[in-house]
Amino acid sequence: MTARRRVVIAANWKMHKTRAETRAFFKEFLPRVAHQPPCDILIAPPYTALAEAVQAVQGTSVRIAAQNVHWEPAGAFTGEISAVMLAEAGCAAVLVGHSERRQLFGESDEMVSQKARAAITAGLEPIVCVGETLAEREAGRTAEVLTRQFRQGPGALTPLEFSRIMLAYEPVWAIGTGHTATPAMAAEAHRLLRSLVTEQFGPRAGERIRILYGGSVRPENAAELLREPEIDGLLVGTASLDPVSFAQIVGCSMQGD
Repeated sequence: MTARRRVVIAANWKMHKTRAETRAFFKEFLPRVAHQPPCDILIAPPYTALAEAVQAVQGTSVRIAAQNVHWEPAGAFTGEISAVMLAEAGCAAVLVGHSERRQLFGESDEMVSQKARAAITAGLEPIVCVGETLAEREAGRTAEVLTRQFRQGPGALTPLEFSRIMLAYEPVWAIGTGHTATPAMAAEAHRLLRSLVTEQFGPRAGERIRILYGGSVRPENAAELLREPEIDGLLVGTASLDPVSFAQIVGCSMQGD
């Protein structure tokens, strides 16, 4: 039997927390996870709090991620941040193609691919997000949507580039709504994505790729989700804003074994 892939618990703070609030979060959070079982912990604060977050986690295994990135290394792109800038700021990873970026800011699958490649070039690990809307799921188009998003997004990377990313399945209808995909529903989507990876990049890539689930993850459902072998970790939104709640979710990683 293949050993389980290392679990990842990632936090996406979105447009929340000032610099002072960020310092306060880590002051309470870090002691709570100092003796947790091995798992990868990633936290993505807003740009303005990156410096505080990077400083706070020095000497720990917690890594800091950014929530977005531009695909060009520099240029006349007002309000944008390059991958090189994020790496210099101390980021280890970056979210790419989050559903809110797709839905609210019109990011295309091609843009997702470009951003992922730029992140990899700068030494960042992209967490590439895919997921269907409620209308698409109700129309029975989940597999079609995920296949398109994969093939035109991370599937457009080279095999070497792809080996440096993670995937996150986040059904749009379950983000911030309080509705969560059941573990079985999430696992089904993860199996589809893994099969697409295997088809595109080979069995080894399909076996090693870590696929996170995101969508109204809470301490109450985290352990159940992680019990599914196909779910390699969690991308947590609202519940990650509270240090106690997020530490509880991190603690659930040992129950997913």
